[in-house]
Amino acid sequence: MATYSKEFKDKLIKLMLPPENRSIKELVDEYHVHEQTLYKWRKKAKAKGTVYQDHAGSKQKYSKEMQLQIIIETSPLNNHELSEYCRRKGIYAEEIEVWKQAFITGETAEESKVKKELKDSQAELKLTKKELERKEKALAEAAALLVLKKKMQAIWSSDEED
Repeated sequence: MATYSKEFKDKLIKLMLPPENRSIKELVDEYHVHEQTLYKWRKKAKAKGTVYQDHAGSKQKYSKEMQLQIIIETSPLNNHELSEYCRRKGIYAEEIEVWKQAFITGETAEESKVKKELKDSQAELKLTKKELERKEKALAEAAALLVLKKKMQAIWSSDEED
């Protein structure tokens, strides 16, 4: 019984699942792995819910011109045709929608990430300012109580002397 490395198994599973969708027969011929072994690996991967889709990699392989061309090509398509197109190209309909929104708003993914970080930083700054104000009020109250305590002690000590 042959043993295979985890990397080799992952590579073949990735080839069997979308967007590659290569047939088991092709993989048997190419990699000389028993057919039943491949079926078992695929079944286990699907049962675990393993997803071998690299969104970050697929975003990198399309230039802005290609993205625009894909958006134009897919705009008249209905859902069924769009799904078929996406399977052929190895992309996701969600990616096309993200690209479309980026072109509409005129911002890249990096710009939207920077905007989100800026918004988060501003919210954190606002919370920090509120906390600082609260602590300043508490400190002022403590100082006032300390002054009152000293005055009370001064009054009581003068009463005792009389």
